Amino acid sequence: MKELASTNKSADLLSAIAEPIRMRIGRLLEMHELTVGEVAKVVQLPQSTVSRHLKVLADAGWIVRRTEGTAAYYQLTLDDLVPVARTIWLAIRPTSEAEPEVAEDARRLESVLAERPMDSKSYFGRVAGAWDKVRSELFGRDFTARAMCSLLPRHWVVADLGCGAGNGAELIAPFVKEVIGVDESDAMLSAAKRRLSGLGNVRLEKGRIESLPIRDGEVDAALCILVLHHLSEPSGAIREMRRILRPGGMAAVIDMYEHSRTIYRHTMGHQHLGFSETRIKELFSDAGLVDITVSPIPSDPDSKGPGLFVATGHAPD
Repeated sequence: MKELASTNKSADLLSAIAEPIRMRIGRLLEMHELTVGEVAKVVQLPQSTVSRHLKVLADAGWIVRRTEGTAAYYQLTLDDLVPVARTIWLAIRPTSEAEPEVAEDARRLESVLAERPMDSKSYFGRVAGAWDKVRSELFGRDFTARAMCSLLPRHWVVADLGCGAGNGAELIAPFVKEVIGVDESDAMLSAAKRRLSGLGNVRLEKGRIESLPIRDGEVDAALCILVLHHLSEPSGAIREMRRILRPGGMAAVIDMYEHSRTIYRHTMGHQHLGFSETRIKELFSDAGLVDITVSPIPSDPDSKGPGLFVATGHAPD
């Protein structure tokens, strides 16, 4: 009879944790005690959906709930699990570590935790949080990025590859000698032309990133923002970025980390489901770039897409 009860308990535990989303939630709650809202931001699901999954996990004994005032916190603590649950968890946890969502969840978790207010005893922590809101209301959200662009060398020529409607060129142009925007879409170039009509140092060209209408060594920096995943041969684009750089010039790519959202292939024409750090470094190195770095971009907790990175490399002097 004991053996049957133990078997039933194991089956209940496995049933509760079997869904991939509950496994992801379990991993998160093993790392940090989180609220429903915080878990929802990390896994990018509605709070109501997350609440249902948390109830299943709690009812099965995987997680515990703790209240603090009006807030409820959830956590998975290995030492508090019954022996059979601990054995199951230690067996199945490693199997999910290679999933792209694991790294993405970890990055989003950092951003969500950073959103938490500082200790309530810290007066300046409270003031800082309020000031961020007031500052945005007074001055908007973009002035910091625009101010940082003033650090760019004034003599630079910058290529904005896949410039789209020109928002990147608009941001950079006031601070550099020239911006060359390239896009293969007539509609996008028309929108960019309207947007940038007041800027006399922006040149717009029609062309493909794999075959740029820019001379060898013409630019000091080449940017490729959320374009690489649309290209069937991203290696060709990186080689072209290297070709147009002056000695010591910088190539910068912003794109998505590797993910499993296959629907993007059908809804947005993505050729690649993001890129691993290893793959990006390989593309840069094969193109002849040096001093290569790949860094995560902190996620906005309210964003819905995969995590982003910025990769940079330089043309040899």
